[in-house]
Amino acid sequence: MWTKDGHYLTKQPEYETVWAHGANCGIDDLDAIAMLDRLDDDFGLDTIEMGATIGVAMEAGPGQIRRCRRSHQSHQGSRERLLSRPDPGNGAAVTGKVFGIERVPVVKGQAMPAYDPRAIQGIGVTYATSTMGADHTAGYAVATNILKVGGYVDPLKPEGQIDLSRNLQIATAAIDSTGMCLFIAFAVLDQPETFQALLDLLGSFYGTSMTGDDVVALGKKVLTMERDFNTRAGFTNKHDRLPEYFKKERLPPHNVTFEVTDEDLDKVYNW
Repeated sequence: MWTKDGHYLTKQPEYETVWAHGANCGIDDLDAIAMLDRLDDDFGLDTIEMGATIGVAMEAGPGQIRRCRRSHQSHQGSRERLLSRPDPGNGAAVTGKVFGIERVPVVKGQAMPAYDPRAIQGIGVTYATSTMGADHTAGYAVATNILKVGGYVDPLKPEGQIDLSRNLQIATAAIDSTGMCLFIAFAVLDQPETFQALLDLLGSFYGTSMTGDDVVALGKKVLTMERDFNTRAGFTNKHDRLPEYFKKERLPPHNVTFEVTDEDLDKVYNW
């Protein structure tokens, strides 16, 4: 994207960036969103995290964005001091803690992307149970909940979401291990011959003869190792949860809450 006077500003902002700094923050000026994208890139900040952080600061009330900016410009001192100040670089979770905000869209300290887990319950399961925190790419249930790729599971109901997210997380972990783009899943889920083509491609490169069962075993191995790391780092099943307000506040127009129970969330990694 270019400025009005013809100077390069930033690459075309990605859709998560447009949402995070746009609709999420009530900003409808694409030039302003592009500038925020450029600033995030220059500072080395994640655009989803920063959009959520700004939203949390806005929830804290007028003037808090200005306080965040001043604090960020003058930050120095100990880790404890930094984590007690409204520095947006600390992310949404810390910003919410500093300002005493309850409605902070994070899991395991990582901000949620654009998809609301009340409207897409499968992605809510992925947010809650992903080893890395709220991450839509770890088990992209939108594919089946909304796009009806690989079948269909009603996005507004809790039934079927555990199996959906579990299977997608396993497949995603395996695909990520190959270096392939996750978007191949759209073809693989609906075309068995495409899945076989992937196995043939990997086999020709690595000299292997993988089967579908081997892919599942690979995904499970990766996730088991990641879960083991998290356990040793102090994470428990209590961290595999969405913020409480998703269970209490109804989302229009369907007026739904996140209805997948904690007991069911604890079954995601049962295999």
